[in-house]
Amino acid sequence: MKLIIQIPCFNEEETLPITLADLPEEIPGIEVIEVLIIDDGSSDRTQEVAKEHGVHHIVGFTGNRGLARAFQLGIDSCLALGADIIVNTDADNQYCGQDIPKLVQPILDGKADMVIGDRETQNIEHFSPLKKFLQKKGSLVVGQMAGSNIPDATSGFRAITRQTALELNITSDFSYTLETLLQAGRKHIAVTHVPIRTNGVLRPSRLFSNMPQFIKRSGGTLVRVYTTYQPLKVFLSAAIICIIPALILLGRFFYFYLSGDGGGRVQSLLIAVTLTVFAAFLATIGVLADMINTNRRLIEALLKKSRDEHPGR
Repeated sequence: MKLIIQIPCFNEEETLPITLADLPEEIPGIEVIEVLIIDDGSSDRTQEVAKEHGVHHIVGFTGNRGLARAFQLGIDSCLALGADIIVNTDADNQYCGQDIPKLVQPILDGKADMVIGDRETQNIEHFSPLKKFLQKKGSLVVGQMAGSNIPDATSGFRAITRQTALELNITSDFSYTLETLLQAGRKHIAVTHVPIRTNGVLRPSRLFSNMPQFIKRSGGTLVRVYTTYQPLKVFLSAAIICIIPALILLGRFFYFYLSGDGGGRVQSLLIAVTLTVFAAFLATIGVLADMINTNRRLIEALLKKSRDEHPGR
């Protein structure tokens, strides 16, 4: 059983040594443990520091592509290197590396294909009350959309099996955490969570500069990804929202028309017809999008087979 710990990095020469020192060297049930660094276009000595500390593998981009792209490159690289289990952690030492054995245990026990580290954010002192509230409610929303019960949906400390990694295809430009959970729900991947510890803050987050920006980008990612995987449900729901007031307005018009006062209610009829046409348009888009979604699933199945048979290509 081979475990690869992947660490996306962007200018992490100061924090990377601390993160590497906290990683376990042995885990019961794991024969080989290797570390992979994904250098997301760092301009400092991140790669040199990684080499100095004996990192097994280093891949990356010449320019900064963002966390989501770095995560996907790491997954593809781990698959090419023959990983049976992949653990993702952050280079800023946010997560306690010594909890990796706890993170992978549900996979070793055959109880899960993806394990999310629950930071128990309500107990993190440096999280503001607003951030704790948003983390809790946001995770609840994501859980409902994904059909799972994950209390810390934005946690980047997670373990996945090789088969799960083969099925993940990140399309987001922002972050992978929410998209992978939604994909897992859609593809019926067994997901669970375990409580993990966190360390003190070594540097501020680079993923977002303020909470409104985080909400905006996370919300946009959720809507886009959910629409990608559930297009018919999304567009038909929007069509129903349009058709209900259209029916009410049509009923209103015909009520007054039959009462002999229909001449002054033409506006209701025009609005109702407009809403009905728009609802039909949305329903049509939903059907077409669902057909495209079917083709996408077939392409993903072929991609999974290709990645499994020809890793690294």
